[in-house]
Amino acid sequence: MKGGGSIVFTLIVVTVLTMLAGCSAVSGNNRIDNDDGARRELPTNSDLTDAQRRARIRLELAVGYYGQGQLEVALDEVKQAINADPTLADAYSVRGLIYMDMDETGLADDNLQRALKLAPNNPDIANNYGWFLCKNGREKESIAYFQTALKSRLYLSPAKALTNAGVCSLKMRDIASAERYFLQAFQFNAGNPLTNVHLAMLAIDRNDAERARFYMGLVTKVDVLGADVLWLAVKVERKLGDRVAEANLVTQLRRLYPGSPEYASYQRGVLNE
Repeated sequence: MKGGGSIVFTLIVVTVLTMLAGCSAVSGNNRIDNDDGARRELPTNSDLTDAQRRARIRLELAVGYYGQGQLEVALDEVKQAINADPTLADAYSVRGLIYMDMDETGLADDNLQRALKLAPNNPDIANNYGWFLCKNGREKESIAYFQTALKSRLYLSPAKALTNAGVCSLKMRDIASAERYFLQAFQFNAGNPLTNVHLAMLAIDRNDAERARFYMGLVTKVDVLGADVLWLAVKVERKLGDRVAEANLVTQLRRLYPGSPEYASYQRGVLNE
């Protein structure tokens, strides 16, 4: 099975953007000094200065533009966020992701590492850096960052790090680890399309078409499916011999993606591409 492809890089955007939309109001290990010398308290929203609040508003705007694919506008907004609050770790993390999408690998690395230095215990930033490493051929290194994210009791999205670890394990041809990560991710979030697509692909690879259909049934509840996902569903139904279900899926593939490589493969009668 191919470890990667458009399924990975199309659906991963959804998980990344979901995380960004929930950026914590306060990141890092900054604490408030107590006059009596007692252990310092963690800051909360009420402790933010006006400049810090402005920075977070700019960051939210940057995330919105990033989600719309307006990378240059997003980059400008995040720059203003950093100007307002140079200690805002999430802003450097977002800027790293923007640079990653712009293929500015060095700048992406610099910003994500800066974010980690400012907030070494932030699990979302650890997950982001792990994904950056995985996407840039450093899969083995990436796993440690996903594990760091998963160890945090503050991490609200363990399914994301587990799924990312599964994808990166596939890229290393470590099928057993990949399946273990995907199954763990499924336990946390049974509705994640990326997780279910990969579990279906693994099931197909071992000729367990019924299991593959189960996972694809969860994926196909999504309103709009990519050509790669529809093509995988076609393969599942062909394996099961359900020509009616296969025909319905092919109709969708032809209607939505008539010029896609997947539909071209179907027309050639090649189902193993």
